Amino acid sequence: MNRFVAVERALRAAAPHLLPAAVREALRAGYGVRDAELLMADYGLAVLQSVPGAPGPVDPVSLHGSTEGRAFGSQEPVLEQSPDGRVRAHLPVTVRGDRLGVLTVTLASAEEAQEGLDELAELARVLGHEMTVAQRDTDVYHQARRRDRLTLAAEMQWQLLPARSCTRPEYALGAQLEPAYAIFGDNFDWSTSADRLLLYITNGMGEGIDASLLTNLGINALRNARRAGIPIADQAALADQAIYAHYRGREYLSVLMIDLELSTGLMRVVDAGSPQMLRLRDRTVTAVDFEAQLPLGMFEETDYTAQEFQLEPGDRLVFVSDGVHGVPAPGGERYGERALARAITSTRLLPAADMPGAVLRELSGHRGSREPDDDALVACLDWFGTS
Repeated sequence: MNRFVAVERALRAAAPHLLPAAVREALRAGYGVRDAELLMADYGLAVLQSVPGAPGPVDPVSLHGSTEGRAFGSQEPVLEQSPDGRVRAHLPVTVRGDRLGVLTVTLASAEEAQEGLDELAELARVLGHEMTVAQRDTDVYHQARRRDRLTLAAEMQWQLLPARSCTRPEYALGAQLEPAYAIFGDNFDWSTSADRLLLYITNGMGEGIDASLLTNLGINALRNARRAGIPIADQAALADQAIYAHYRGREYLSVLMIDLELSTGLMRVVDAGSPQMLRLRDRTVTAVDFEAQLPLGMFEETDYTAQEFQLEPGDRLVFVSDGVHGVPAPGGERYGERALARAITSTRLLPAADMPGAVLRELSGHRGSREPDDDALVACLDWFGTS
């Protein structure tokens, strides 16, 4: 049997919680690797951590400045020579652009590593797909992402999210939330089909569990309407009714809704609240303003209309919640549009998956040592167009 197929079958046959052990034994048998370690990125995208119960580094490995982090960031295999002549190959574990972690395999020599590198890199991607399926039946991969304990509100929000990044030939998409272990209301959601990308950027109202419950109701109401094949303006109206029926106007949800036609780059947008959109085109950052409409659930039976916006290949769109553009520094000055534009320009060469984290790190520096009093969301959409 082909050794690649043998490893693939071993992963598919493994119990959900035993994938790290299964890939280690299968790679030893098929590729002669001396060891294999699976590391997963934590919720804050700061470190890589080993899966509970699996051999690996005792301490977390930083995503910034480490060889493993370089493989994660570049999404390319990185080889590391050991003093004893062995080679460690760090292989990205990624599913359709969603970066999960790194598989590190140890081989006897550089020649052996180079010979099997392409197949090993592909098997790391196969492992990512199997982990994504396995997470339905075990908590070990969720636990590996925790550098600290999540608040209950944050647990609810992370379980609500689709992924943190996604790529297709037409676009690349990435998003991140902070504080990663204590978020409560901000959220993002997306869904793609053969001809469309639908994206929701949510700025949650309130704090703690109350904010998370409101966002959960709103996102699931939008998904319910979206999956019924309803146009984006009617999705907003139905979600508005669902939220108002429960809260009677006491709580409401701000959301920016995007329906992107992949064949043309034409966007239909419903702006129902405070999330902001900025466009980077030809190194110039412009705030894009739409007709402001009422947040979802503020009043009974609100009507919504979609506005149109045309993208050009090479455009980068950045979406932020008010926990970004309204953050004050220790001296009182707000982060504001100018600082945000500088951050967008300075990160223009980063891929969409990396850009949100870089902006949030800069935001943390602006805020100083004080604890954030609001959660923050940054999402990035790179539009490549159709060939």
